Amino acid sequence: MNTVAQARKTSAADPSQDLGYCTFQLGSFGFRRDEYFVHITWTTRDGRPLSHTMDIGNFLRALMRDVAWGFFYGGVNFDDVIGTVNHYKSVDMQAGAFNETMKESGVDLLENFPVDQIRDVFEKMLDDWTNEGFDPFAAPLETGSPYGRKHGNNTAAVTRARELAKRCVGLKDDLKLRSDERGAPVNRSFADVPQNEPELHPEPGFENEVHAFNLFAFLSRSQVTWNPSFTSVVKHSYMCPTTEEHILPILHSNDRVEWFFQMSDEIQWNCSDKNTGKPLARVIMKAGDIAAMPAYCRHQGFSPKRSMLLVWENGSPNLVYEIQKGDAPEIPVQF
Repeated sequence: MNTVAQARKTSAADPSQDLGYCTFQLGSFGFRRDEYFVHITWTTRDGRPLSHTMDIGNFLRALMRDVAWGFFYGGVNFDDVIGTVNHYKSVDMQAGAFNETMKESGVDLLENFPVDQIRDVFEKMLDDWTNEGFDPFAAPLETGSPYGRKHGNNTAAVTRARELAKRCVGLKDDLKLRSDERGAPVNRSFADVPQNEPELHPEPGFENEVHAFNLFAFLSRSQVTWNPSFTSVVKHSYMCPTTEEHILPILHSNDRVEWFFQMSDEIQWNCSDKNTGKPLARVIMKAGDIAAMPAYCRHQGFSPKRSMLLVWENGSPNLVYEIQKGDAPEIPVQF
């Protein structure tokens, strides 16, 4: 269903009329924020009006990832009610479609939009609702408050480009510089991470083919959390390390197997069925642990201290369809 998406200033009938925020419409979904919350409205399949409320800080952190990741692989659930599903040429906006109770009660709604349309609304919403001093990509201890009336903006933070290597960080023809070359400071939690780079002695003629860099030093200067960025690409094999602190703002529903290598500290994962939300597993990963999330689950991580995580993705554009047809497995390995 292709429907009109638009933003408007609050009207006189709107209870948040004096707060200065825009309200937004995406198909049948309405979005309004006040000083503390976002209110999402829709009409159920049998014609009843329904609404859902989220803490505005949690919503903006989830919205930031959905926009920055280009809707990611599979489903990005903002909580156990609302979220998006990426079909790569289009995106579903859904409320309750993957909540067993709401689905059985017939109060769910799912609408499909062209990627450009939903991205435009989400980007405008993110920019208008993010106040000066709040960075939805930062850890809570590293940023200001998302609450209150409209005051300024933080466009620079919400439009920062995701770092995507074409080959390997620092290799010829890759435009991405190491974080230290960009002048990024070492994060407060990684002050003890060595910054020395490996020595390389390639044979003449192979200077642009043999390469190495200090990944821990690179990550120690990360200014964002829960944002996998490509550091090496080999065909469809993507190495996406990231730094994690506090809570993954979304529940990620896989459409392919996703591998995790815990490089430092600890992350605790809650895993559940991606279609119903029923709990499946509690996974506690410490430094050196490796785990894989199957294609039938959704997961959310909790990192008590800033940690380093390497995410391995099979970025094949055909993989999701191979899994749907049964030509590729939903699980990482079968013993």
